[in-house]
Amino acid sequence: MQASEQCDAVVVGSGPNGLAAAVVLARAGLEVRVYEAQRTIGGGARTLDLGLAPGVVHDICSAVHPMAAASPFFRAFDLAARGVELTYPEVSYAQPLDGGRAGIAYRDLDRTVEGLGADGPAWRRLMGPLVRHAPAVVDVALFDRRSVPKDLLTAAQFGLSMLRHGTGLGRRTWQDEVAPALLMGVAAHAITPIPTLTAAGTALSLGALAHAPGWPLPVGGSQAIVDALVADLKAHGGSVETGVEVTSMAQLPTARAYLFDTNPWTLASILGEQLPGRYRRAVDRFKAGNAAAKVDFVLSGPVPWAHPEVGRAGTIHVGGTLAEMSLAEAEVKAGRHAERPMILASDPALFDPAREVNGLRPFWSYTHVPAGSTVDVGDVVQAQIERFAPGFGDLVVERHTIPAAKMADHNANYRDGDIAAGAMTMWQIFARPTLRWDPYATPVPGVYLCSASTPPGPAVHGMGGLNAAKRALRTRFGIRRVPSLAP
Repeated sequence: MQASEQCDAVVVGSGPNGLAAAVVLARAGLEVRVYEAQRTIGGGARTLDLGLAPGVVHDICSAVHPMAAASPFFRAFDLAARGVELTYPEVSYAQPLDGGRAGIAYRDLDRTVEGLGADGPAWRRLMGPLVRHAPAVVDVALFDRRSVPKDLLTAAQFGLSMLRHGTGLGRRTWQDEVAPALLMGVAAHAITPIPTLTAAGTALSLGALAHAPGWPLPVGGSQAIVDALVADLKAHGGSVETGVEVTSMAQLPTARAYLFDTNPWTLASILGEQLPGRYRRAVDRFKAGNAAAKVDFVLSGPVPWAHPEVGRAGTIHVGGTLAEMSLAEAEVKAGRHAERPMILASDPALFDPAREVNGLRPFWSYTHVPAGSTVDVGDVVQAQIERFAPGFGDLVVERHTIPAAKMADHNANYRDGDIAAGAMTMWQIFARPTLRWDPYATPVPGVYLCSASTPPGPAVHGMGGLNAAKRALRTRFGIRRVPSLAP
């Protein structure tokens, strides 16, 4: 890479947000170059052969994609028309409990309500209005935190439910322990104490999408989404260069716009003295979140869950009751490893049979740990899954663990294992990464941040990239109309 070269726009980082930004800019007729530090593209949406079993590939971060299915960016981009097949499990997610019990969240709301017994009517009262107004729920979840949601009534109802279930009041809703565990297991995606307002917001938005339209998995793995983005970028004249770790602006070509799909600490390091002190201090105050450690398994068969319907779920929240999950997340916040940690898991070969090769299949999981943890959590994760699936250990052929401290080795945004690229607190949902009217623009002219460290936050939705690209088009190129994303 020659710094003297010129182009219209540079994107640093090839995660879904960076590629979304690059696609928008390239479709506007600009010459776009993407630079990626890793040898493979995709950031948190990569699918790789880890060398555990011939032909078996693993999603090294994200695996299930409710937000990709719901995102305005990806709806306009039309993944299906580009050959990306999303498969929707009949059971979106499940919450196994001791004694062979489980909460089962079907795509069918009525069936879910029926399975929750005495708590079914309360589940319907909570989720029914959100499911009926699913597009408005997506708007609340994915708006830029600076505009007003379009459906104020649904937004208000969402806010009231979030307030109730983000505090101790939510416990009064339920008669049994299955429904509250089923709801707040979803909150674990935020890697935050339970209950909190942020946890409740995550549970309600993702919980509603579980019933409409569902939580899909891409056939072939998450890489299919990334490959579709790169193909479109290249079709419009853009380029991607891998193996380029950017540590200074001097490395980059001269351009009118620079968009960084990085965390703000990396951006501050790259900009150096160009970044005003006030913004740098604000970045220093931006808090990192708790961490995840990844455990990938190769299994010789499907997981023998004690409750058979759990084996039909695309995502399994392995944490037990609400009380157990609350304790586990409190331990992590206090800097300790939970004896029975919160685990998210998926068995993709159930819905994508080609993922099984010669009788061997991948099993995806990660667990919550203190930031920077160097502990190999493989044994603890395996034991916690075995608790709800007796005989699980007998199926394990290979196992690969990435401690939290090593997560940044495959994605620099995951500093100390923080896969959300910044703590998901109520303050940092809005001050992400700083409290500015335009959270994507930096004080350095032409430099923008477009990662999960900007609104609306983490997940594979492309909205951070889309929003940042809109700003760059308008302020740097005088282009006010966003180009069509249709194939």
